[in-house]
Amino acid sequence: MADLPIAAVVRIAKKSGAERVGSDAAAAIVSKAEEYIGSLTKEANRLAQHAGRKTIKEEDVELAAKSA
Repeated sequence: MADLPIAAVVRIAKKSGAERVGSDAAAAIVSKAEEYIGSLTKEANRLAQHAGRKTIKEEDVELAAKSA
């Protein structure tokens, strides 16, 4: 079961120019988005730990996003 709500993903897709989004496409977008969020968080957490912190900060996320 996905953690991201499909309706929110469909709204984002439509704001990005999609006229219609099929249910299978919405599920695929949710799956890929969750994979990306997971890998981004892992890298941001690694950067935070390297800096001696347990808390992920915005700078960690920004650096992680640049390396992805």
